[in-house]
Amino acid sequence: SINREDTIREFDNLQYGNYKFLYVSPEKLQSEFIQQKISRLQLNLIAIDEAHCISEWGHDFRPAYLKIPILKELAPNVPMIALTATATKRVLSDIQKYLQLSNPIIIKKSLVRNNLSFNVINSEDIYYQVKRILTKPTAPSIIYINSRKKVKEFSNYLNKKGYKSLYYHGGLSNNEKLEAFNSWMQEKTPIMVATNAFGMGIDKGNVRLIIHLDLPSSLENYMQEAGRAGRNGKDAFTYIFYSKAAVTSLKRQYTKNTLTLPFIKIVYKNLNQYLDIAYGELSEKLYSFNLNDFCKHYNLELASTYNTLKFLEKENVLSFDENLNKRSTLRFIATPNNVLAYSEKNNDKLIKAILRSYGGIFENHIAINETNLSKKLAIDETFLIHELTKYANDGLVEYHYNKNKSRLLFLVPREDHITINKFSEHIKMLNNVSLEKIDAVIDYTKNTTVCRSKFLLNYFGETNINDCGICDICLSSKLTTIDYRSLSEKTVSLLATHKQLSSKELIKLLDDDTSSILTTLQLLLDTNKITINSQHKFELK
Repeated sequence: SINREDTIREFDNLQYGNYKFLYVSPEKLQSEFIQQKISRLQLNLIAIDEAHCISEWGHDFRPAYLKIPILKELAPNVPMIALTATATKRVLSDIQKYLQLSNPIIIKKSLVRNNLSFNVINSEDIYYQVKRILTKPTAPSIIYINSRKKVKEFSNYLNKKGYKSLYYHGGLSNNEKLEAFNSWMQEKTPIMVATNAFGMGIDKGNVRLIIHLDLPSSLENYMQEAGRAGRNGKDAFTYIFYSKAAVTSLKRQYTKNTLTLPFIKIVYKNLNQYLDIAYGELSEKLYSFNLNDFCKHYNLELASTYNTLKFLEKENVLSFDENLNKRSTLRFIATPNNVLAYSEKNNDKLIKAILRSYGGIFENHIAINETNLSKKLAIDETFLIHELTKYANDGLVEYHYNKNKSRLLFLVPREDHITINKFSEHIKMLNNVSLEKIDAVIDYTKNTTVCRSKFLLNYFGETNINDCGICDICLSSKLTTIDYRSLSEKTVSLLATHKQLSSKELIKLLDDDTSSILTTLQLLLDTNKITINSQHKFELK
């Protein structure tokens, strides 16, 4: 997003000033202008971050990574290092191959985390189970959910139940993200409910708990997110919720995100028509673009169209700049009584509808989307904007209007089917890779016999690993051993008779080794056989 003039100044600072690092995206690197500037620098090291993106088998493949080796021509003999947190054997091989690394030194730390307990909970009752897992006061925790709407709803639910939580997703403003991040880092609100947008820059050692309410899209993503727990070496726990509904939802999400060649052709052709670009023309114009209007005009599904544009961007057909995609904000500054009086006086149904749609709109500037809001309220968007502006003029609200537009720049001439057909095999391959990754997640959650840690490590190519002894599979197997089976049966029998008992009462009644009894109680808790009630006594589930 830096303009040419600023770019020239920054490169002058790199060449003659005291700047030490240049961060550049692989997409930006393809610019001949940028390449010329880089060739004049005295480079000491080339570092490729998120190197798994160079592999089509990686979890975030970006074609621009394949063109990174141009740096070898621009800066020959400069050392190169490639880094990634999670990579399978196939991905590691691709990194060496496509970055043209000859006889590289491979430094690979084992993914074994002896202090991290991996668990899967087979239950539809997510709310009850999360309350069971969380403790008060709660240690720093992250709860991952796939939906922005659900993130906010679940955070509000936890707050009503007395927990301190905030939510985080990609749709928040930069200030809102920063406030939520800082509050969590400082442990003012120890629970963060978030989409996977909450990930970059997180380095907090004492995170004790990671919960995935929805199934992740890949084991690579899961390992990165789960691995944020227990970095200080102390005991930490991760949980995934598994159910038939969760599997159905994951498969539905895959189908929704699966791109087909015919649909991509439709979007690309309509896009050129929408912007009046003639066949064979390479327009150098930077277009202001409203995705909602485009989808509405051609009756296209929003998410699939968005994914298509991102695919075309990755394939260097166009540049889709979302930096301008800022939403309008609204906040009521009059008192609630005055707002209601205004609404009654003017017989204004819109105000009541807005109040029903957005919580906290008297306390905070709430991000709104005029297009979506007008659809929800079944009114014309132009009328909605006019009314909100009128409220602002009457001193009722603060309304900051943004046009909600992105920018488009075409990188190749328009050739319709010819442009898209060259990607047909690549599209099939990407869809197959995504399906493989989803199947691996489902296999992991369905597994009831192999140690969770061993399963994950095998996926990433590590073998000869011992059972971890602390995941739900290992703990369940302990319950079936001679040491604990009899003791657990006696404990369950006593709780069935007495309804509830404290640990001291159980130790007295069982008349066995205290350590064995306490271990048995922990095993029964971890395997969801018993629970602790509000009187801090044990009872059957």
